Amino acid sequence: MTKLKTINIKGKEYVEVNERLKYFRENHPEHSLVTEIIQCTEEHCVIKATIVYGGVPIATGHAHEVRSASFINKTSFVEVCETSAWGRALANFGIGIDSQVASAHEVANAIAQTELPKKKQASGKKKLTSSQFDAMMKAIRDGESLVVKQRMDSYSMTEDQRKLLMLEIEKQ
Repeated sequence: MTKLKTINIKGKEYVEVNERLKYFRENHPEHSLVTEIIQCTEEHCVIKATIVYGGVPIATGHAHEVRSASFINKTSFVEVCETSAWGRALANFGIGIDSQVASAHEVANAIAQTELPKKKQASGKKKLTSSQFDAMMKAIRDGESLVVKQRMDSYSMTEDQRKLLMLEIEKQ
C-alpha cells in the first residue's frame, strides 16, 4: 500500500481523513462511501459511514459529535461528524492505519478535551462528556440500564442527552 502523508501529534503519526479519502477515490473508484445520519438534534449528531462494493457493505465507521464540544462544532458539528465517520470507515477498510486507526482530528479533539479543566455546574455536578454519554448508551445496549439510570443523577447533562438516554432505556 502507498505510504500516506501523516501528521505528528504528541509523538505519534496519524493520517488525516482527506488523505484517506483521496487514496480511496483514486484506488477504489468502483466502491461507494455512503453516509447515514443515525440521529441529529440541536445538540449532537451520530453518523454512520459505509463503504459499499456491488451493493454489499464492506466496512463501516460511526462518529458522534456534540455541538458544544469545540469552537468549530458550534457551527459545523454535523460536517465534523460526517468527516470523522468517513475516517473510521476508511480505517476499517484498511486505509491509513499504518500506525493508528483514529484520525488526526479525533486524536487532536480527544487531547483538547482531556486538557480542559473539569467543568462543574452550579449544582456541583460534573458535566457529562461526549465519551461518557457514548459509554452510557453502550452500557444501556449491553443490558446495564439500571446502572445507567442510577449514574445519570451524578452528572449535569443537556435535556437532549437525558431524553436520548431515557429513550434508549425504554427500548431495552
